[in-house]
Amino acid sequence: MGSEIKRRLVHASGTGYPALYLLDLASYEQLQLLLVVSSVAALALEGVRLLVGLDWRIFDELTREYEQDNIAGYALYMFGMTAAALLFEPRVAIPAMLMLTIADPISGYVGSGELGVKAAHTLALTFGVCLLIASLSGLPLVTAALGALAATLADGAKPVIAGYVIDDNLTIPVGAAVVMYFGLQYAPEVTF
Repeated sequence: MGSEIKRRLVHASGTGYPALYLLDLASYEQLQLLLVVSSVAALALEGVRLLVGLDWRIFDELTREYEQDNIAGYALYMFGMTAAALLFEPRVAIPAMLMLTIADPISGYVGSGELGVKAAHTLALTFGVCLLIASLSGLPLVTAALGALAATLADGAKPVIAGYVIDDNLTIPVGAAVVMYFGLQYAPEVTF
């Protein structure tokens, strides 16, 4: 199995976090705590990897070249989901997390891969999957569409600031949650 497929499967496995809440296996507070603990563990692993030089084969296989000397995408993934869960109610945070755990790996598999701008068909697919996720979560159509658009834009390009790639694993859940929160406050209530 190629590294890209493995990366996508690991990415999708994060769906287990919001699924705990959706399946009533954990309260929202328990989910928040689990995400915080997972983020602290990821931060510790990254600290050891970057500062001490931990060289596990799994890091070589599942991280991209631009992540070798920077915080890896899996840690940003945890930080993004944790931020969404801590800052927003489940109605907003859960679909934002699912956009990261479901739509992003689909987009990455279909899309261009590393650091380029993704093709229009890939972005359309990302938008459609995100819109479906937000709509199935019971959000009004305009709010769902705004959240899907935010996630799609975050997925579409990875800006580089001072040599550091701003990974979509951080920006998808946070950006989508922020936009959906404001959508619920100010957008018209249009439903399917």
